[in-house]
Amino acid sequence: MKLLLDTCTFLWIVTGDACLSVSARKLFCDPANEAFLSSVSAWEIAVKHRLGKLPLPRPPSALVSEERQRHRIQSLSLDEAAALFCAKLPELHKDPFDRMLVCQAIVGGLTLLTPDPLVTQYPVATVW
Repeated sequence: MKLLLDTCTFLWIVTGDACLSVSARKLFCDPANEAFLSSVSAWEIAVKHRLGKLPLPRPPSALVSEERQRHRIQSLSLDEAAALFCAKLPELHKDPFDRMLVCQAIVGGLTLLTPDPLVTQYPVATVW
């Protein structure tokens, strides 16, 4: 299974936070699955950190790449097809970061690993 990590899911994995569900942890740890972190999540982390809404132990430029490599998470760039798919989504969720993750998951055939109940309203595979 190809898993696209929601931003909070990535942060909970790298910090060992108890908010990460047992099933999400099992899926992430299963070597048969591939895990991806979107460049959209990296952008969200950088923006929220700069605004003071996301305290981090080190700068996002170091944390994201180092933790992604340490946990064998692949980087997923935002491509044109996924960006344009956003125009087809109904306005169920106002968060632009989450909307782009939904687009990437749909276009790329990925399962979104997210606790966000608003995301599950979209026609996207989700697990939590």
